[in-house]
Amino acid sequence: MIRKLLAWIAALSTAALASGTGFVHPGLLHTRGDLDRMRRAVAQKQQPIFAGYEIFRAHPQSQADYKMMGPAEEVGRNPTIHQREFDSDANAAYQNAILWVITGEVVHAAKAKEILNAWASTLKRITGADAVLMAGLGPFKMVNAAEIIRYTDAGWDEDNARRFEQFCRDVIYPVLKDFAPFANGNWDTGAIKTTMAMGVYTNDRAMFERALQYYVDGAGDGRLSNYIYSNGQCQESGRDQAHTQLGLAHLGDASEIAWNQGLDLYSYAGNRLLAGFEYTAKYNLGLDVPFEPDLDRTGKYAHAAISPRGMFRPVFEQIYNHYVNRAGLEALYTQRAAEKIRPEGAAQGADHPGFGTLLFSAESSEVEKPARSVPPGGLVARSMDAAIRLTWISSRGGTTYTVKRATTPGGPYQPIATDVHGTEYTDRKVKNGVVYHYVVSDSPEVSLCAGLPEGWSASEVKASFDGSMFTLEAGGGDVPHRAWVERNTSEASITARFVPQVSSQTSKMGVVVNAGSQEVALVLEHAVSADRERPAWCVAMIAIEAGHGDRRIATPSVLDAPFVTWGRLLVPYWLRLVRRGRTVTGYTSADGATWTTIGAVEMAFPGKVRMGLTANSGMANLTTTVRFDHVTVR
Repeated sequence: MIRKLLAWIAALSTAALASGTGFVHPGLLHTRGDLDRMRRAVAQKQQPIFAGYEIFRAHPQSQADYKMMGPAEEVGRNPTIHQREFDSDANAAYQNAILWVITGEVVHAAKAKEILNAWASTLKRITGADAVLMAGLGPFKMVNAAEIIRYTDAGWDEDNARRFEQFCRDVIYPVLKDFAPFANGNWDTGAIKTTMAMGVYTNDRAMFERALQYYVDGAGDGRLSNYIYSNGQCQESGRDQAHTQLGLAHLGDASEIAWNQGLDLYSYAGNRLLAGFEYTAKYNLGLDVPFEPDLDRTGKYAHAAISPRGMFRPVFEQIYNHYVNRAGLEALYTQRAAEKIRPEGAAQGADHPGFGTLLFSAESSEVEKPARSVPPGGLVARSMDAAIRLTWISSRGGTTYTVKRATTPGGPYQPIATDVHGTEYTDRKVKNGVVYHYVVSDSPEVSLCAGLPEGWSASEVKASFDGSMFTLEAGGGDVPHRAWVERNTSEASITARFVPQVSSQTSKMGVVVNAGSQEVALVLEHAVSADRERPAWCVAMIAIEAGHGDRRIATPSVLDAPFVTWGRLLVPYWLRLVRRGRTVTGYTSADGATWTTIGAVEMAFPGKVRMGLTANSGMANLTTTVRFDHVTVR
């Protein structure tokens, strides 16, 4: 046993540095040091960890003789297809992987491998109206199990480990890659953490960064600052306390993965995650908290009052361990919640890990130091007046950073600021219309145009361009929200491809030709529907002319699958307006090559026209975020 343990530790040390992308392995919810901490604590019967272990060990899905319930070629939620079977097997794979490490009993490793191999070679589709939620929960347990088994000398054949990589890329990631800006925030947060986990397991830095950037700058309810408000109130606090704790738990899991990869996501936005946990723990301990009526980013979920108090989910030990034992901060209500339900037991289904007393308890002296310094992550660029502002997630222990800039993608980069303290920098030495490419201490690159491209202007909208994609953040009401270029010609066209997904489900967005009070727009719009969760979307051509009001040109064309599924715009869609003299014609396309005529209208534009992009949230006090690429004006 000692010889096997030494071989395991050696394998872990090698694996931690093996990735060419710089990922630490194992490095999802548990690192080499953390797994070793659990093993030692159980061997020494340290409390309360050993009490948590006893609950964990006795759980039905922790047994080495667990009878696998799958696999199947399809799983889904709403309608339910093998959801219970998949989630149960995912729990069993993860829990047996943990027990393999703690006990050294190979029967547990064998059970985890059996489950991983079976599902990775069989499952082909994740379906249903709640597919994103399905893909964001059980698969997280599966990926964590695979990470542990692959990097703990468990004898997992590398071909099977790589097959699981392909399973992540081909089956799970396509469902999660655009997150869930159409839903309550716990959908988004589940997609974030599972995408991060797959990014690490597959050594895909772009996948990992995609999730980090959504965590800090996404359009939906699951973005950190959209889910947790500055006072700690959460987007789902008015819905119910169970879902609120679920969304918070997902954000905590994402932060733990980032921490184990050398990034301090826990402290982002002034420890906003802790504020959410403190607020929620305080309220469910029976104390009063402030509540402001709110409407979420989708425009579907309004809450006038906080929801009734509920039971505590087993999600508090992890957060208490980090903020108190690691960071040395006070977390009074999180600590009381953790102590109230200690030792933590199982989660509901595969919602989150649970068992936090075993999995995350540690004394401050046991806090593992990062294996090495890593570059910051989640780099975001925002256009300002004659400036570009950069923000990023700090490296663990990072104190100063170097900001570099290039005018071509991939460099060569030139340092523009050194010894930068904190996690933001504003570059004021930029020229409007130029796209700049930035890295911060060798982070992944981010690109942004200073202002808008030459000739472009904007009105009542935050518009940016990163070299390939326009992003518009627009409000509602009757005020035009547009970005455009002016053309003094009787023949011109504007083409753009809508890039999913949109946050507000009452949005309208598309291309426009405008001159003063006269306008023709070709838009994707939300059709009035009795089912707010599965609304219809259509293409409409609208003419606005002084004295005539709005006119729909032809009958709006309802979009079907694959562009709209379960009431969500999921696939890119092309729009084009062509002006030839007095005639403006609208076209749509699935691929940018074959075009369908939507309609045509006569419009006598006086002089110059504006051709560009338009967006509207459909909500008076909230914005929506819309993206377009392949934008051309000719």
